[in-house]
Amino acid sequence: MFALPLDEVVRVHSSSGTTGKPIVVGYSRGDLNTWTELTARVASAAGVHSGDRVQVAFLYSMFTGGWGMHYGIERIGATVFPAGSGNTERHIMMMQDFGTTVLVSTPSYALYMAEVGERMGVDFQKLPLRLGLFGGEPMSDLAKSEIEARLAIKATDNYGLTELMGPGVAGECECGCGLHVAEDHFLLEIVDPETGEPRAPGEEGELVVTTLAKEAFPVLRYRTHDLTRLTTERCECGRTLARMEKVRCRTDDMLIIRGVNVFPSQIEDVLFEIEGIAPHYLIVIDRKHNLDDLEVRIEVEEQVFSDIMADMVEFTSDVANKLQSVVGLKAKVTLVEPGTIERTAGKAKRVLDQREQT
Repeated sequence: MFALPLDEVVRVHSSSGTTGKPIVVGYSRGDLNTWTELTARVASAAGVHSGDRVQVAFLYSMFTGGWGMHYGIERIGATVFPAGSGNTERHIMMMQDFGTTVLVSTPSYALYMAEVGERMGVDFQKLPLRLGLFGGEPMSDLAKSEIEARLAIKATDNYGLTELMGPGVAGECECGCGLHVAEDHFLLEIVDPETGEPRAPGEEGELVVTTLAKEAFPVLRYRTHDLTRLTTERCECGRTLARMEKVRCRTDDMLIIRGVNVFPSQIEDVLFEIEGIAPHYLIVIDRKHNLDDLEVRIEVEEQVFSDIMADMVEFTSDVANKLQSVVGLKAKVTLVEPGTIERTAGKAKRVLDQREQT
């Protein structure tokens, strides 16, 4: 499926495979140079400069996240620590010993690092860490605020797909009012996800992208399944590039439960608004007696647990009612102790659909 002979393809990457079988893409030397330039733009717009010490906590593998940001940050002239994923205590130690100023990771892993650091007694306010570049999964405004508060940093979002290049398609500037698109390399459209018809400027729809400079793996009108909207209004930072709203939902992330369309991001928004709930949850869908069953397992902070059963019942009932008011379904809410839900250095697993197994 490459547009160049294989001997002109100098690197191969693939998607993480979180939505199915991984998609394999190739890069020419020209593609790698372009990719480096694009991620350098994203990092620079976010606030990275040549004096920074950048800790990359993405998995260095077939996944594009770590490699793409690594070379872009090097082009800026900053120092890169290719720390990779896992061994979170070691990450915290590196931050302390090396004086890390910028963290690159998924937002869920950044929250986990904050949790581990707090258990280790680390005061992030006293570290040189000042900025985070987060991608690989959606980051809600509430998750962003929590990352900023717990790590004492400015958090920025960036966007990319393996099929398009990897990270580098768009990224936030210091104003944080949308992600600036590299319009000289990508042509973006917004269409109705059902009909494929164009949506008016400012309307939400599915993002469709055409690559303008890729050599080994160009795509024409590629449907990303990501839901967003575009604006061409001038940003306060002075950049005139179009901006895309951060992606919160994907059309293929949608869950159909008892005939109701549910997006995991809707559930996350509700949970993050409730005091006492930790930023870790798992949506479990099962089929019992031929009916879909929705369970939301949530970690709660220790002060929520009570010896008085009535208090616990009232708390879970309140969460269930708030979820029902947003998603339109009654969910079973299960409280679990801190640290119970599996952590990962990659993309967080938020949904366990067991219906096909029953």
